[in-house]
Amino acid sequence: MNDAYKNVYPHMVECAAEAARVARGVTAERLSEPSHCTDWDIRTLVNHWVLYTSHGLEHRALRKQLPEELTARDFTAEPGWAAAYAEQLDRAVAAWDDPAVWDGEVDLGTAKMPAADIASMIVKELAVHGWDVAAATGQRFDVSDGTARFVLDVVDTHAELYRRYDGFADPVDVSEDAPAFERALAHSGRDPRRATV
Repeated sequence: MNDAYKNVYPHMVECAAEAARVARGVTAERLSEPSHCTDWDIRTLVNHWVLYTSHGLEHRALRKQLPEELTARDFTAEPGWAAAYAEQLDRAVAAWDDPAVWDGEVDLGTAKMPAADIASMIVKELAVHGWDVAAATGQRFDVSDGTARFVLDVVDTHAELYRRYDGFADPVDVSEDAPAFERALAHSGRDPRRATV
């Protein structure tokens, strides 16, 4: 069995389930409120999250590019968007439930990356943007200790790449013995002490 499938896939399943739960807690009234992501209101944040962590996750598994129609869609304008997101997450996670999908590379259009790296980075997106949405809407994003350590490792591995493209802000100071998920958030430029915006 492919080691990446065995080691990463369970974290994907866990984070997708938690993301679906948090999405169901986002009310329409809050979508126009600010988030702590620079210049993004909650609607913009949620649309980014839905696009890349569900549609993007599935398309990467299928080795397909995201169609322009999806990148321009306001998912939150659609009735029942949270339920639709949960269904799309299920399809995306199912697409990765095959050890063979984890082999080889994924063509991103501008570059190619190992499939396992892409999957790991999207799991990180599920978690950190899931926390962004949760923090902005008065919720929690909870992960197990194992998944927290995994997300921390992905954040630390790719932090400089994300900062190069303004995906992460500068690290936030946090105790070295803080829980792993708090350190992952801090290392990605988020203040884990921010419960709500």
